[in-house]
Amino acid sequence: MDGFIKFLGTGGARFVVSKQLRSTAGIWLNYKGTNLYIDPGPGAIVRIRSSKRKLEPEKLDGIILTHKHLDHANDVNVLIEAMTEGGFRKRGVLICPRDAIEGEAVVFSNFTGKLERIEIMGEGKNYKVKDVTFSTPVKHIHPVETYGLLFDLGIIVSMISDTRYFDELSTYYASDVMIVNVLRSKPIGKDDEIDHLSLPDFVNLVKSVKPKVAIMTHFGMSLIREKPHIVAERIKEETGVEVVAAYDGMEFPF
Repeated sequence: MDGFIKFLGTGGARFVVSKQLRSTAGIWLNYKGTNLYIDPGPGAIVRIRSSKRKLEPEKLDGIILTHKHLDHANDVNVLIEAMTEGGFRKRGVLICPRDAIEGEAVVFSNFTGKLERIEIMGEGKNYKVKDVTFSTPVKHIHPVETYGLLFDLGIIVSMISDTRYFDELSTYYASDVMIVNVLRSKPIGKDDEIDHLSLPDFVNLVKSVKPKVAIMTHFGMSLIREKPHIVAERIKEETGVEVVAAYDGMEFPF
């Protein structure tokens, strides 16, 4: 096994954040000894410390924010402090959109100086943190600057963060394993102000990309009520693709 992806949180959006029906802690990625944290939302540090697999934030090599919304970035400053050993050791990388550190920033200015470096996301950019290489292939349609991630981990792993569906979306995320934030169960209309993916959007992505495994996560209230694991079985039968509904604490080895 070269690494694992651990889903410390599989909930998303405001009502799930406040009720914590699912954790909103984000994702830990390990590959060949490199450790990255993706979207440390509310509860990230608590879930790290209570994980059955021992996870040490002091050994993080980097933090990735796909965007600055609360359910993706609330615990970023706590993790920067942990990664830099209380700020006494200048280390670690933060990779994020520009608006996460400028203007109404979610990363406090007194924390940015503790990092080894900060890299600003952009469309079509490539990044390397020790053993991990990845790209942000396209800017998403969302109220703040948002990007999905495409990792080369021996296998290609895509992580499609929050976005309104658009026809070309699948062309940017050809992958062996596709991880998708699926917030809503019902279709989102053109006049709907919710710029998120729905179940029908997810099915379209699965059919277009045809990954070996498709993982649903970042569920809103409506999907939680429908029981994501049952929904995943239905989509698996419809598409012929291995579809998994992530759950809090789930680990995906590769």
